[in-house]
Formats: sequence, structure tokens, C-alpha cells
Amino acid sequence: MKSLTKHLTFNIKSRRGFVNITPDVRKLVDQSKVQEGLCLVNAMHITASVFINDNEDGLLHDYEKWLEKLAPHEPIEQYKHNDTGEDNADAHLKRQVMGREVVVAITNGNLDFGPWEQIFYGEFDGKRPKRVLVKIIGE
Repeated sequence: MKSLTKHLTFNIKSRRGFVNITPDVRKLVDQSKVQEGLCLVNAMHITASVFINDNEDGLLHDYEKWLEKLAPHEPIEQYKHNDTGEDNADAHLKRQVMGREVVVAITNGNLDFGPWEQIFYGEFDGKRPKRVLVKIIGE
């Protein structure tokens, strides 16, 4: 069995943002030489997310609005977690909703997506480097 483990690093300049990381993951699948297997993509921080959806700007905008309604950043006093001196309780909640990781099948050396599917990194407490683990296993 072949395997490859790599870390991607993202430093989103704003508090929140989304990045299509599909091209990065595809390069790693090619590098792994795995033809049949699985690819795990995992956010290594509890205020960031990895998810699969359509690469459409309107949808990403809708996510931003929806998540902010669900868990608004302000007022920061509304969250018990922020009593620790942090101001990122909303980021933890947003990550919980959007998810921690995705697993995509590799078939014939390619990510085996449905129509329109892409892998995204979601940042909810940015302005510093954060890692994403990519682990590929198979034959």
C-alpha cells in the first residue's frame, strides 16, 4: 500500500474566508501515485473547517451570511468561552457546523467527485497560519 502525508498552510488575512483547495489536493494525489484509495483532508485547527460544495461565489457569500446569523461574532460578551480573554467563540461554533474533514475516493488516480464538488478550506478566526492535513492511502 502507498501513502502520502502532507500539510498545507493557509494564512487568511481577514477574520473569515473560504479557499478552494481542490487544485492543491489534486497535486498531492498525483504526487502520491495512488490509483485506487482514499484521500483525507482535515483542518488541524478548531476554528477552521474543510468541506465539500459547489465553487460558486454566491454560495460562498451565502455561507458567510448564514454562519454569521447562526453564530454572530458580536457582541463577544454573549459567549461564555470569550470570558477566557479570547474573542473567537463564534469561530468554534461555525467550525462545528461546517465540519472538520472530508474523505474523497481516488479512482483511476483522480479524486472521484460528483458533479460540481470541490474541496474548501473555511477560516473563521484568521490572521495567522493554520495547517490542513492531507493523507492519501491506497494502491
